[in-house]
Amino acid sequence: MSTTLADSATTFHSSYEKQVSGHQLLSSRACALTVIVLVLAGMLLDYAIYPVERLQFAFARLFTSAAVLAALALLYTPLGQRHVHSITFVWLLFPQMMIAWMINATQGETSLFYAGIILTIFAVGTLFPVGHWYTIGFGLITATFYVMACYLRPQGVLDFGQFLFHLTIILFAGAASAVYTVFAEKGRRQLFLLQEELAQKNGELAAINADLLDIKGQMLQQEKMAAIGTLAAGLMHEVNNPVNFCMMAIDLALEEPAAKDSALLADCLTDAREGMARIQHIVSDLKTFAYRKKGAESENADFLFEKALNSAIRLTGFELKGVAITRQMPTDTLVNGDEAAIVGVLINLFSNAVLAMRNAGRTDMAIAVTVGWDGDRLRVAVQDNGPGISADNIARVFEPFFTTREVGQGLGLGLSISYGIIQRHGGLLMAESEPGAWTRMVFDLPRAQVEGLQ
Repeated sequence: MSTTLADSATTFHSSYEKQVSGHQLLSSRACALTVIVLVLAGMLLDYAIYPVERLQFAFARLFTSAAVLAALALLYTPLGQRHVHSITFVWLLFPQMMIAWMINATQGETSLFYAGIILTIFAVGTLFPVGHWYTIGFGLITATFYVMACYLRPQGVLDFGQFLFHLTIILFAGAASAVYTVFAEKGRRQLFLLQEELAQKNGELAAINADLLDIKGQMLQQEKMAAIGTLAAGLMHEVNNPVNFCMMAIDLALEEPAAKDSALLADCLTDAREGMARIQHIVSDLKTFAYRKKGAESENADFLFEKALNSAIRLTGFELKGVAITRQMPTDTLVNGDEAAIVGVLINLFSNAVLAMRNAGRTDMAIAVTVGWDGDRLRVAVQDNGPGISADNIARVFEPFFTTREVGQGLGLGLSISYGIIQRHGGLLMAESEPGAWTRMVFDLPRAQVEGLQ
C-alpha cells in the first residue's frame, strides 16, 4: 500500500509541476512584453525628473528591453520551455540591474528609482507561479544590487538613515512577496487537487451513467418480458383448450377403422397431431421465457451435473448420431439448482451445435464438454467444431427472437431462455467463437448446499 501511495504522490507531483510550468511559461511571456513596454515608457519619467541623464538612461532602457526581448524569444524555443524557471529569473534581473545603475548615477539612497525595485519584487511574488525560495532569492539579489548602487558611488552613502529606510522597505517587500507566494502555492495546489478530484468524479459519473443505461436497458427488457408474459398467459388460455380438443379428436380418429385401413389417412392425422404438439411447445417456450423468477422448489435442489449431462445426451441421442462426444470433468460434480432446467440448457446447446455443423457440411462433427471447478462455481464449456459465429452475430445470440435459421426452423428463443436459466442460478452464459473453426458456450453453476449427497 505504501508503494501505491508513493506512486500516486509522484504522479500527482509530476502532473502538478507540468501544469505550473505551462502556466509560468505563459506568465513569463506576457510579463516580459509588459516589462519591455514599461521600461521604454520610463523615458518620459527620465525626461521629467532627470533631463540631464535622459540620453544615457534611454540607451540603458533600450539595452534592457533588447535583453528582455532576447529572453522572450528564447522562451519560444524547446530549450527555453524546458528551462522556463531559470530564464525567467535571469530576465527579471535585467530591469533590477538597470534601476540599480540609475540609482548609482543619480542621488543614490535618496533616488526615487528605488520604488521601481519594490514594484518588481511585488510583481514577481504576485504574478508568477513560483515557490517562496524563488521569491526570497530574487529579493535578496535585488537588495544586494541596491546596496552596491548606493555604496559604490564616489561619495558613498551620505544619508544612512534614508539608505536604511529604503533597504528595509526593499527587504520587507521581498519578505511580503515570499509569504504571499507560500499561500498562493498552497492555493494552486488545492485548486489542482480539486481539478483532479473533479476529473475523477466525472469519470465515476460517466461510469455511473453507463450503469444507469444498462439498468434502463434491463428495465426495458423486463417490460418486454412482462408484455410477453401477458401474451403467453393469454395464448395458453385461448390456444391450449382448442388445441387439446383437436388432439383428442385426432387421437379418436386414429382409432377409427378407416384410419387403420388407410395409411395415407393415418399419416395425415399423425402429421396434424405433431402440428398441434408444436403449437403447444411454442406457447410453452414463450411462457418459460417470460416468467424467469425463482420460486419453484426444484430450483433449489442439489444434483449431480454429470447425471444431467447424461440425460441431455440420451434425450438428444437421435440428433447426436455421427457426432463424437468427449467429456472432461472432475469426480465431484455436485451442484445446486434446477436439474430439469439445466438439462434443457444442455439439450439446446447440443441441438444448436449439431444443426450448425450439419448445415456447414462437417463430416468430422465433434462436441467437447469440459467441466471444472472455479472456486465455488462449476464452470461448464460446450465446444463444437462447426462454422463458428460471425462477429456481427455473436453479440446478439442471446437476444429474444434472434436466429440465423430459416423461417419455420425456430423462434430464436432457445439461447434467450437458456441465458435466463443460468442467470437464475447466479451465473452467466457466454458465447465464444472463431469463425470458420469452432464455437464455445460457457456457463457456471453454484456448488451444492448439502455435501455428501451421492
